[in-house]
Amino acid sequence: MSTKRRVGVLISGRGSNLQALIDAAKAPDYPAKLVLVVSNVPDVQGLTRAEVAGIPTCTVNHRDFPSREAFEAALDEALGGAGVELLCNAGFMRLLTESFVSRWLNRHLNIHPSLLPAFKGLDTHARVLSAGATITGCTVHFVRAAMDDGPIVAQAAVPIHADDTEESLAARVLAAEHRLYPHALRLVASGQVTMDGERVAGMPEGADGTCEFALFSPPLPGNF
Repeated sequence: MSTKRRVGVLISGRGSNLQALIDAAKAPDYPAKLVLVVSNVPDVQGLTRAEVAGIPTCTVNHRDFPSREAFEAALDEALGGAGVELLCNAGFMRLLTESFVSRWLNRHLNIHPSLLPAFKGLDTHARVLSAGATITGCTVHFVRAAMDDGPIVAQAAVPIHADDTEESLAARVLAAEHRLYPHALRLVASGQVTMDGERVAGMPEGADGTCEFALFSPPLPGNF
């Protein structure tokens, strides 16, 4: 009998992080199965990605509902009908109410293109460059009612180059997102990480329990 956790994915656009999850879930030992992709925007590329992969899809257009609560009730109905156990935001551009978040508490992941808690919200890469940061990255976290808030599951650090534009930095961070999100979902779906209050517990370590790697930006000279 399969023990794979049943995962639903919420999207609003092209679904590149969705594709990373689709590709990861093809591995026989991956502990999650994508069973539904829901978009709040009709006819987006992410829906096509899911259909090509044989994953059921539906559109729940927020514009068709008189309130956020009515929209979220329709989301819940679709997710419940597919037997979804874990939920992933992958470019889902809607804030959800505290009631919805509570129903999916500690079963709902989001990915954000910064090292949270820094640079929450929109226009992330422009603000990172404007601040003169030399390292940025991406974060997968459990969803809370506040935007880009919640216990951190996994992060990846990305160097910022002196000649970076918003576009070049976004591309480098996105490449890291595509590796990080499947890793974080594996940790959660396998039960390797758990919640301890408002912190994630059970983080995997190196074979000897240490981590010897550090990212320096600008890089250190020579073998310093």
